[in-house]
Amino acid sequence: MSIYIIAVLFIIPIFIILIGLEALVAYRRGIQVNHPADMISSLSSGLTNATRNGIQFGAVLISYTWLVNHITIYKVENLWLAVIIAFVAEDFAGYWFHRMNHRINFFWNRHVIHHSSEEYNLSCALRQSISDNIKFFAILLIPAAVMGIPPYLFAIISPVHLFLQFWYHTRLIDKMGILEKILVTPSHHRVHHAINPEYLDKNYSQIFIIWDKLFGTFQPEEKSIPPVYGILRPVKTWNPVFINFKHLWQLTKDAYRANSYWDKIRIWFMPTGWRPLDVAEKFPVITIENPSSLKKYSTNNSNLLLGWSYFQLFMTSALMVLIFFKIPILSQTMILLLAGLLVLHVISYSFLLDGKNIAIILEGLKFVFGIVLFFKLNESIGFIPNFSLNLIFSYLFISLGMTAYFFWTEIKPRSIPVSVKP
Repeated sequence: MSIYIIAVLFIIPIFIILIGLEALVAYRRGIQVNHPADMISSLSSGLTNATRNGIQFGAVLISYTWLVNHITIYKVENLWLAVIIAFVAEDFAGYWFHRMNHRINFFWNRHVIHHSSEEYNLSCALRQSISDNIKFFAILLIPAAVMGIPPYLFAIISPVHLFLQFWYHTRLIDKMGILEKILVTPSHHRVHHAINPEYLDKNYSQIFIIWDKLFGTFQPEEKSIPPVYGILRPVKTWNPVFINFKHLWQLTKDAYRANSYWDKIRIWFMPTGWRPLDVAEKFPVITIENPSSLKKYSTNNSNLLLGWSYFQLFMTSALMVLIFFKIPILSQTMILLLAGLLVLHVISYSFLLDGKNIAIILEGLKFVFGIVLFFKLNESIGFIPNFSLNLIFSYLFISLGMTAYFFWTEIKPRSIPVSVKP
């Protein structure tokens, strides 16, 4: 089992406890920081990202190991000095990679999911991408490679560095005195997630705030300017998989529609949000001009549907853990098929929260795909005990039935026009 999977299985319960603690403190203060559908969307995003990383899906353009083997000039022998250098190098590279993801049209698609929530809480920290499948982060670690910092240190430090970015996604912690000058704090990161003109494209640092102060992107939080969270082109959906590719789809359409071949090429590398003038005039997109007037996305879901969606979230977690534990006995094809089932599952119940008619079709596909996949797995490798297989088949049947129920009781009534008597 990989270091990443072990870390994820260890850290998930801690994250859940902290999210629950945040909700409890917010409740006692009379503040609402969590909204059920938004939280389900955020946690679902985190699970799809963890699954993608756990099965190591993606292509690496250049690996850090290759860099160490080819460009090391002086090897740092002292272990603790190497650890410190590795952590600082990871944070420095993280600043520039983060900044690039915000400022270049094509790379924004890799990061938009993280900013898509119109809330700001610990669960939104788990909105992580599944669309960044071409890896080239190692290029930014060239200084560490020159000093021969061993690859195994980054295998340990990278997930730790990522998990340390969880705690500051909260509105419940005010400014933190002297720490504001050294570390990224909740106040700093609230600015980063805000779409107010004063806060936009600021505070890219991940652990040490010094990088923003050195490179001119630092902005303190002002009490007179309450942060408004989200993105300038709201996604209007709870579906994290759809959000992951929404910006890429917009870029593709704009490149196709542009009259100029130069615009078709440069749109991918222009500043985030740039569109060819002819396309922008003919095909306008909704963009928030005045953040203070933002009306947050919401859907009128019953408590029963929200409760069912939380249960579906639990089933997503169970499927992810099952995939992780069974990786050693599975072929790469079977791993990808199981991951595909997990993604289809998330798309289905999140579109149900959106009130989309397609949810019932996707649930039907999940039902058929799930039964065939698990039957074949048990037939070929004895994947799980027969009793567990029967439980899975029963769940798939119940899930289809519940989706049909919500389709007829909640989605269909919304689509029926209300007649107004004169």
